[in-house]
Amino acid sequence: MHLNLRTRVQPFKATGEWQEVNFQEDIPTNEAAIIICDMWDNHWCTGAAKRTDILAQEMAPVIDVARAHGIVIIHAPSETMEYYMDYPQRKRMLQIAKVNPPPALAIARAPLPIDAADGGCDTTPPDKFFVAWKHENSAITIHDADFISENGNEVYSLLRQRGIKNLMVMGVHTNLCVLTRTFAIRRMTEWGIRCILVRDLTDSLYNPKDRPYVRHDQGTELVIEYIEQNLCPTVLSSDLVSALGKAGTLGQK
Repeated sequence: MHLNLRTRVQPFKATGEWQEVNFQEDIPTNEAAIIICDMWDNHWCTGAAKRTDILAQEMAPVIDVARAHGIVIIHAPSETMEYYMDYPQRKRMLQIAKVNPPPALAIARAPLPIDAADGGCDTTPPDKFFVAWKHENSAITIHDADFISENGNEVYSLLRQRGIKNLMVMGVHTNLCVLTRTFAIRRMTEWGIRCILVRDLTDSLYNPKDRPYVRHDQGTELVIEYIEQNLCPTVLSSDLVSALGKAGTLGQK
C-alpha cells in the first residue's frame, strides 16, 4: 500500500520553528499491523466516554477494511485481560514464543504541549476517577484472526514472529495511553518498530480550562503535532482505506 504520511521537521535547529512535511511511503500489507489502544466500553470522564463511542463507530469500518487486506489487528483494551482470558484471540497471543526486545533507543522526551495533570476531564463539573471499563467498546468487532493483549512484550513478539515492521496506532488517549502504554508509540518506537498514528482516529484527555487554554480539538491537534515532531508520522484513515483499495489491485504492496 502507498500511504500519504505527515511529519514535522525543524529546518533551522534550535529556533523552535517546525514545518509540516507530507511524504509517501510504500508499506507491504503483510508487514503492517493495527493496534487499537484503550477503546473501552466506558470511561470515568463523561465527555471522554461520549467521544470514544463516536470514535469507535468511525474506527470499526476502517479496521474491517484493513483486516480484509491482510493487516494484523491487535485489540489492546488495557486492564481488561481477565474479561478476555477465555477468548481464543487472547489465548493465541499467550502462545506466541517470546522475543526479547532490544535495548531501548535513546529518544528525547520533550514536555507535552497540553496539561492534563488534573485528569484532563472536560465535563462540567469534572467527573471523579473510577475504574469504568470492563471490555472493549462493542462497536469494534473482535474477529477470529485478531489478537488481544495489553502487554508490550507480547505485542513485540507477535510483530517479530510475523515479520511486521510497521505498527499503526489508533485509539485513546493521544496524550496518555497512546503515548505511554508498553504496546504504544513511545515504547514501540524505542524498540525499533516503525509506528504511524492514525490521527483522525484518536482523541486527547484534555480540559480547555488548563494550559494552553485552547479548544479540546485544538489540544488534540497539538499532541498530534508533538508526536509528528518527536516520535513518528501520522496518516488519515481515509488515506489508509484508499491505499488499501489500490493495494488490492496491485497485490500486497
